[in-house]
Amino acid sequence: MRTSSILILCCLLSWNHLFSQTAVLKGVILDENNQPVVNANISALDTGTQSDSSGFYLLELPAGIGIEVTVSHIGFKNVIFKTFLKPGETLEFHPVLKAQMEQIGQVTIRSRTDLSLTGIVNIDPETVRTLPGANAGVENLLKTLPGVSSNNELSTQYNVRGGNYDENLVYVNGIEVYRPFLVRSGQQEGLSFVNPDLVRNLHFSAGGFQAKYGDKLSSVLDIEYRRPTDFRASLDAGLLGVNAAAEGVSKSGKLSALGGIRYRNHSLLVQARETETNFEPLFADAQLNLIYSFSRKLELSFLGNAAINDYRYQPLTRQTNFGTLDEPLALLVHYNGREKDLYQTHFGAVKASYLASENYTAHFTASAYNSREQEYYDIVAQYRLGKVNMEIGGRDFGKVEFAEGVGAQLTHARNKLNALFINIEHTGELKVNADHFNYGIKYSHEDIRDRIREYEIVDSAGFSVRPPLPDFRNHQPYEPYDAPLVPFTSIRAFNETGIDRLQAFAQWSRRTTWNDHEIFFNAGIRSHSWSIASEEEHSKTQTVWSPRGQFAIKPLWKTDMVFRISGGIYQQPPFYRELRNFSGALNPEVEAQRALHLVAGHEYSFNMFQRPFKLTSEVYYKDLYNVNPYTLENVRIRYAANNNAEAYAYGMDLRLNGEFVPGTQSWFSFGYLKTEENIEDRGFIARPTDQRLKFGLLFQDYVPSIPDMRMYLNLVYNTGLPGGSPSYADPYLYQSRLPDYKRADLGLAYLLKNENSEKTFFKDSFFREISVGLEIFNIFDNQNSITNTFVRDVYSKTLYSVPNYLTPRVFNVKIGVKL
Repeated sequence: MRTSSILILCCLLSWNHLFSQTAVLKGVILDENNQPVVNANISALDTGTQSDSSGFYLLELPAGIGIEVTVSHIGFKNVIFKTFLKPGETLEFHPVLKAQMEQIGQVTIRSRTDLSLTGIVNIDPETVRTLPGANAGVENLLKTLPGVSSNNELSTQYNVRGGNYDENLVYVNGIEVYRPFLVRSGQQEGLSFVNPDLVRNLHFSAGGFQAKYGDKLSSVLDIEYRRPTDFRASLDAGLLGVNAAAEGVSKSGKLSALGGIRYRNHSLLVQARETETNFEPLFADAQLNLIYSFSRKLELSFLGNAAINDYRYQPLTRQTNFGTLDEPLALLVHYNGREKDLYQTHFGAVKASYLASENYTAHFTASAYNSREQEYYDIVAQYRLGKVNMEIGGRDFGKVEFAEGVGAQLTHARNKLNALFINIEHTGELKVNADHFNYGIKYSHEDIRDRIREYEIVDSAGFSVRPPLPDFRNHQPYEPYDAPLVPFTSIRAFNETGIDRLQAFAQWSRRTTWNDHEIFFNAGIRSHSWSIASEEEHSKTQTVWSPRGQFAIKPLWKTDMVFRISGGIYQQPPFYRELRNFSGALNPEVEAQRALHLVAGHEYSFNMFQRPFKLTSEVYYKDLYNVNPYTLENVRIRYAANNNAEAYAYGMDLRLNGEFVPGTQSWFSFGYLKTEENIEDRGFIARPTDQRLKFGLLFQDYVPSIPDMRMYLNLVYNTGLPGGSPSYADPYLYQSRLPDYKRADLGLAYLLKNENSEKTFFKDSFFREISVGLEIFNIFDNQNSITNTFVRDVYSKTLYSVPNYLTPRVFNVKIGVKL
């Protein structure tokens, strides 16, 4: 498991053996796909050890004599070599095991890690780095998996099996990470926390996860950064930004460092949209991961991140054509004003790992996260809604020639938020024969200061449009209305909030055999207590308990299959945003949302075209209660701050992955989902994330005659989400959906040099790898929309929904080098 890998890794940079009569052999064991081999046996003379969940091992050997070392694992060919080590010497050896199938009668035994038994999806980080996408990164690849959906290529947010963006856990090196609060649209987000250039292992669970993970309702993304063994560096540059990373170790081997900087600019994507703008974004971050080994038992690590998203946006004009061939319409808008948003986040964590014995590991972690955010904008939009001239060849073709509605809109905001989170955590892992025990306790303090000042004024044909109150009927301009003028929407609030949390978990797992069948058990429980203090009042302390369990079996069959079932009670205590209602007021009495998870899964590994493939299928059901309803507009979530709903979600996920092309990994995924909610016993309606059908394809290929020419295709098709109605509308009266989301991104890359290059021009270059590439985003130029703008024609009293389109076809060029 990850906890054991951290501590065995601290043995890798061991104490000084200068005066000892022993030596150290260490390294990482990989398979032919560069994946770590778990529980491999490394033996020599009368001593031995096993590799951990990251493939790392350390073996102390007698010095001054020739020794034969054997590396073995069921399902792989043995690696046998001889070594002669001097006293105090440390030798690194990284063997690569080649697969073999060992026949016993008619039964085939193959190596399998705990990931298949626990339902965790393991993804090759190199695929993350090569997959094309308008917002490249880990989240871009997740969107190709079944059960994971997003209808916005400018956003790194994703929803899983009917949940929303706030229901996903993200860990880096076992430390929970966060994202900004105030982001309203995908084009404002910039960069996610995870830097794909630093990733070593990427694990993902879409539900039914273990108790050692936190209290969220939907998913877990567990990232582990690389552990440097020598100096490496890389640089990738393109029209959308620049990424650089470097890593290395000290001469003593005690200190290792891994770092990266990123710069992202969405101008190419945003300025290709229908709104003509002056767009000046600055999205940049820097990350650093340091590890220092004091001895073979104790190491200290640091993970730090500083990010700035400076978003400056000045819209000028917009024309959106919509309607039908019989009645083509257009919305023409002229803007005045600008928007300036700033999101500055800083994160730091210190983690100490102590190997008390070969069977017990302890970790102590302290982390802090600070986010300073502001949204300032004043934008006046003057619009005309009318019919479009469709006379082909005419001078006015495509122009609005007859206005059916005119008006103006003023939007204003002065929003500021300052959040500080402090966490202190202790976790441990104990091994007793075949039994593994994990436990942890964590204290968190959250201090949030939030000021909301925003309003919207809508004018149509000289008449101020009043807010859509339930008991209000507006008959203007046919009947006068003499009430005072008020904004269409207005939110004013100031909240100073402190939240104290105490979390704990304990779990047991066992991997054994039963009648020669391999079986796996896991059972655990979490507790979460919290209290909320604000200026007005202090809430009572609330406590929830979450029992969880898993069972898996790999039958001793000729066919390689795994069956598993998992579930439990998953509870999500409210975060700050879930405490704030539509008007900005805080409700500290909001309770935890609860969900009963039941997940049944099956894996079938087989050979096709003499190459390995795997078919993974899961069916799931989630029964949710104490649900906190919300509205979703672009990526902005606003909660009712009231546990007045119940909901359910069920569906099926399928994924077929393997070597469709020899030497490459590709997959096809399919998901079916239905999720509905019942608010205040008014009946069940679709939730905002009711993504009925989802298809995803990740395909990699190369030209047989030119193997250095690679192709990467990322294709996603999602049926339309609910969201085609005004955000202020009663969801029980409006259940219209957005159009289906269809997108395909293509990447082409040519390796000018790799480590085995024979090209004479770059043969003497000190670069390990040089590549150039071309990316085509939205290659079929589909017009996908994320929301609708609603414009009223005062004469006919018709409310038109005008789609807000996402990015069209865009081209990008890239160049990458590695040292």
